[in-house]
Amino acid sequence: MSMTLSAFAFLVPEYDAGIAFFTETLGFDLLEDTTMGPEKRWVRVGRDGQTPILIARAVGAQRDHIGQQGGGRVWLFLTTDDFARDHARMTTQGIVFEEDPRHEPYGTVAVFRDPWGNRWDLIEPAAK
Repeated sequence: MSMTLSAFAFLVPEYDAGIAFFTETLGFDLLEDTTMGPEKRWVRVGRDGQTPILIARAVGAQRDHIGQQGGGRVWLFLTTDDFARDHARMTTQGIVFEEDPRHEPYGTVAVFRDPWGNRWDLIEPAAK
């Protein structure tokens, strides 16, 4: 039996804000935006055949977990081939990094928060 991760849900307060962050700020592609009723949409973003992110508008008690899906720790890892370029671009687009870039054995990294408070690593892997 073979299984793959086909998508994962990312909670946001509103669909369009999620789409804007992922497409305009991070440069992902909008893969699908299908209306599924008056209050629900099936929205997927992604890049280059990687596992897509399902943008999920939080409802009810889910709203309490927006920005806390990782329980306060870094839970999303955004890899780049040019840390300096993407760090500078993201900073000019309003992304706030929690720290200065640091060099680790696995690469150059800095933690940032998305507009809802989720913590991410921006990483350029070390050359092998």
